[in-house]
Amino acid sequence: MRFTPQHSQPKRRSTRSVKVAKKPKKTIKKKNPKLITKKPKVVKKTKPLLKQSVSKSVATETVPECPPLGLESLKVKDTQLRASSYKRRGLGPHRGRLNIQSGIEDGDIYDGAWCAQYRDKKQWLEVDALRLTRFTGVILQGRASIWSWDLVYTFKVQFSNDTLVWKPCMNGTEEAEFEGNQYPEIPVLALFNTSTVSRYIRINPQTWYQNGTDGSICLRAEVLGCTLPDPNNLYAWQTKPTESRDKLDFRHHNYKEMRKLMKSVNEACPDITRIYSIGKSYTGLKLYVMEISDNPGKHELGEPEFRYVAGMHGNEVVGREILLNLMEYMCKEYKRGDQRIVRLITETRIHLLPSMNPDGYERAFEKGSELSAWALGRYTYEGIDMNSNFADLNSVMWNAMELETDRSKLINHYFPIPEEYISEEAFVASETRAVINWMQNIPFVLSANLHGGELVVTYPYDMTRDWAPRKHTPTSDESFFRWLATVYASTNQVMSNPYRRPCHNKDFIRYNNIINGADWHTVPGSMNDFSYLHTNCFEVTVELSCDKFPHASELPIEWENNRESLLVYMEQVHRGIKGVVRDKDTEAGIADAIIKVDDIDHHIRSVADGDYWRLLNPGEYKVTVTAQGYFSSSRTCQVMYDYFPTICDFRLTKMPIQRIKEILAKGGKLPKDLQLLLRQLRLRKLRVSSTKAMNQRRTSADDKRAKKV
Repeated sequence: MRFTPQHSQPKRRSTRSVKVAKKPKKTIKKKNPKLITKKPKVVKKTKPLLKQSVSKSVATETVPECPPLGLESLKVKDTQLRASSYKRRGLGPHRGRLNIQSGIEDGDIYDGAWCAQYRDKKQWLEVDALRLTRFTGVILQGRASIWSWDLVYTFKVQFSNDTLVWKPCMNGTEEAEFEGNQYPEIPVLALFNTSTVSRYIRINPQTWYQNGTDGSICLRAEVLGCTLPDPNNLYAWQTKPTESRDKLDFRHHNYKEMRKLMKSVNEACPDITRIYSIGKSYTGLKLYVMEISDNPGKHELGEPEFRYVAGMHGNEVVGREILLNLMEYMCKEYKRGDQRIVRLITETRIHLLPSMNPDGYERAFEKGSELSAWALGRYTYEGIDMNSNFADLNSVMWNAMELETDRSKLINHYFPIPEEYISEEAFVASETRAVINWMQNIPFVLSANLHGGELVVTYPYDMTRDWAPRKHTPTSDESFFRWLATVYASTNQVMSNPYRRPCHNKDFIRYNNIINGADWHTVPGSMNDFSYLHTNCFEVTVELSCDKFPHASELPIEWENNRESLLVYMEQVHRGIKGVVRDKDTEAGIADAIIKVDDIDHHIRSVADGDYWRLLNPGEYKVTVTAQGYFSSSRTCQVMYDYFPTICDFRLTKMPIQRIKEILAKGGKLPKDLQLLLRQLRLRKLRVSSTKAMNQRRTSADDKRAKKV
């Protein structure tokens, strides 16, 4: 997800000359890792403890008995939350959700916590589980705000079945009092000594940050609980499913487990899969890619290349897990004979990079799904946010447009990378460099960058031209990018729900869940913009879920929400026109031919074998192809609504001077027509040089006469 600095945690930066020892490999023994837990100390009323319950990372995750109810993931609806009081609508109980993010301005309807109107020990936040639930713990955070510092130091918990009679959470014969927060953004887990079955639970703050007379009772929370079977439910088949019909490996995979799963898929489908690495992270973890194709390891003439990238921010894990699920799914369905999957694999070369930032993921994984907070694991080991770590080619383009008066000399594609960015001294992540090399080596046509923390699809440009905080900044392919974004958003089961609740502080539903990246907020050096300006590839960013690191129990639903979107988006690589640019005489493919579409100020180029792909919406287009040493060629291409692209091949005639150069370079004999042409060219050159010499002599003579006079 895009990120505002007010919610960041301190970054770790290091120079490239500093050697960093590799972290020891951790062995995860639990099959379903969920949370890191450290049982909070129970304190007496008279001496509240102010220490953090969870402050140290541990090697493995401890699995609590029950998963989160879903305050953070929005499974718990706003109507299930009540409070004793609240300051205003923007600080109501519906905002008391773990990791919820506030807007820039305090005082709007999107504030960063539930805050009580009064400052006394009678305030509470109540959660209605809707049915009997075995509650086992609570996770607390302070208020998310760049203007206010509000948090709860200690709290009590009560339970009820009817909201009239409340039973306190006990520690032996005394009412238990739990530790809260020391820092607003760091979650603290409190496990109950004894689980309690009830329908309602209340969090009752006891001490909080006073800040003189300005301190407020504010908190964000998640509740852990196991829902019990409902004996009165006579229509169980009508309840919303919590599992997927696809039998896939739904759990969080650390680096070692990810490699193991990818290897198992490769062994199950060796004829259509290949695993390769594009480089290493700062700590030496390989960036593995799964290729899925009917001829893995080879670019086939006319077959487009597609990629999905996930895990740019290591703590945004939904993309990582659904790409691993996608590998499994495509392998199984191909073997089963699903014609849609068979067609995708035989006609497309697919590349899946599930973890672009494995170092960041390992840090978040060690903490666990609910305790990794909002920013832990976002950055690389060096403290770099790769979301803005690519070369800023937008500024290069716009500066050239301002300085160059002759528009014909401007380029609109394949912008070179600035020298200062390529240098070893440049603060560029090793992971970013690896991905750039990958982009340059494979002629990708379409891509999507999978993030988390919101529900929206963004498209280029991501950077505003005048450095404004936000402003709609379209590309020349605005209409097609909007189509791509709409394809994913409209087929995603959560995004397409018109009654869904906004995740954090922006309501994307009124934009149909798509937005121009720069119109959200400006991001210089994004991968989307770099891909569009430096290569032939079109790329969008997909924010997959409100919860960056959901509990493992929610992964089946995340897969169901995104399965159709992942497939239909891949199919868009076959929309538009494609063809091969060849030499008319030799039929050899021409590389680096420029393909221009009238009225669209963005060109693409043919690749090594002369094949090209131009993504376009349905319509009629005049297409012109030019190549060095050849006469240009134009034709009209009609793009239909079919699944298949329109074939538009071009055969270019070589310029005579180019033919002469090639024959002479090989030591061959020129044919008569070329001999005559060469003689004419030499005579023309001789006449030009003679005329030039004569003019020089005349000028010299005139100068001498002038001096004498």
